[in-house]
Amino acid sequence: MFLDLDGTLAPIETSPEKVGPDPARTALLDRLQLWLGGGLAVVSGRPVTDVDRILGGAVTCVSGGHGRERRTPTGERVDLRAHPDLPAVTAMLESFVAAQRGLLLEHKACSVALHYRGHPPAADACLDIAHRLARAHGLDVIEGRMVVELLTPGPDKGDALQLFMREAAFAGRRPVMVGDDLTDEPAFEAAAALGGFGVLVGEPRETAARHRLANPEAVMTWLSGSLR
Repeated sequence: MFLDLDGTLAPIETSPEKVGPDPARTALLDRLQLWLGGGLAVVSGRPVTDVDRILGGAVTCVSGGHGRERRTPTGERVDLRAHPDLPAVTAMLESFVAAQRGLLLEHKACSVALHYRGHPPAADACLDIAHRLARAHGLDVIEGRMVVELLTPGPDKGDALQLFMREAAFAGRRPVMVGDDLTDEPAFEAAAALGGFGVLVGEPRETAARHRLANPEAVMTWLSGSLR
């Protein structure tokens, strides 16, 4: 089983640092990992260290940075090296954010995310500068819910899911990917290609997922019911 974090295991907050640990969620994931014999992974856009902070280190297998970071069942880290232009691009985005109101820049090892949830009217300007910088510096760009992120070119969430499926703990299992965002679509597609399926969390939209849950609370209820 594969789970996204924000919008799936935890509600979306106005800024990433406001999402924190929850003892009940951590206990549930502990039980789920044991029940699945280690065949559980979190596939997130956050860094692996941030996933551990929020989930209390309950899940061993974690992919962070939209596939750019990965921790295997043995605890080995397999991380992409950041693009050399990322610091310069980040500096330009910092200047852009300083001239706006309500924007937030999130720094990651292999990417930088520009959040405009605090000022939705700035969406077009944020998307424009992100795509222009990505083209100029050879970076990948992905759009999420009220966020646009510039990333070091590399694997995505679908690639991360496929790599985990080669591990012994996942071998022979039917992959199920639960996620809420557009960035989860490659993982939905990868799960389907391997005989599994995706579960979209949130409002209905065009998606490769086969099933849907309303919100993170519904995800927790579903996971708890599966354990019972």
